[in-house]
Amino acid sequence: MSGLALECRNLSKNYGKFTALDAVNINLNSGRITGLLGPNGSGKTTLIKLVNGLLQPSGGTVTVYGKPIGPESKALVSYLPDRMCLDSSMRVQDAINFYADFYADFSRDVAAAMLRDLNIDPKKRLKALSKGTQEKAQLILVMARKARLYLLDEPIGGVDPAARDYIINTILANYNKEAAVLISTHLIHDVEQVLDDIIFLKEGKVALEGSANDIRTEKSTTIDALFREVFKC
Repeated sequence: MSGLALECRNLSKNYGKFTALDAVNINLNSGRITGLLGPNGSGKTTLIKLVNGLLQPSGGTVTVYGKPIGPESKALVSYLPDRMCLDSSMRVQDAINFYADFYADFSRDVAAAMLRDLNIDPKKRLKALSKGTQEKAQLILVMARKARLYLLDEPIGGVDPAARDYIINTILANYNKEAAVLISTHLIHDVEQVLDDIIFLKEGKVALEGSANDIRTEKSTTIDALFREVFKC
């Protein structure tokens, strides 16, 4: 497979008269962690759902390692949605069994190790866990796959600050180093140190993109401070 993990060309999505994404062009390369940054309503979740095949574009194209969105591309993608997508009556172990049956690249050993680290009882039902622990359990399922593209929609949005460093370190320690990672968030300060590249989305358009280090040097400021300037009310 080529090093180009994700390519969006003139990608647009309309909901009636509302334009959620407007002719977006994005390239993601293997081995890079990219921050998809923007406030709520900027189009981040819409973009991720288009790449994951959960929405159909109004215009333009999306490919994952050169493959159009379909069964072949979906087999390469590990997706963390911005809300719980599993049946809450399932036990954590049931969810692990489900992922292991469904995804050939899922590692039970990796999942079990992360559950131990976070002190999550695999016998507990998801509905018995706190919202933050549910999100941690779902992240474990996503990161226990050896995928080629990880799409993480607000992975630290619902957890307490003390858990954010662990979650970020979990992502760094467990993602396939030949893969690409796209992290959607508005909590820039917590993830800035791990980002290789950034994409600012503003009102459905790419407002800024490039290497995080190059942008910090060019703008003489942090990505977090720049984000606050670009998106100030």
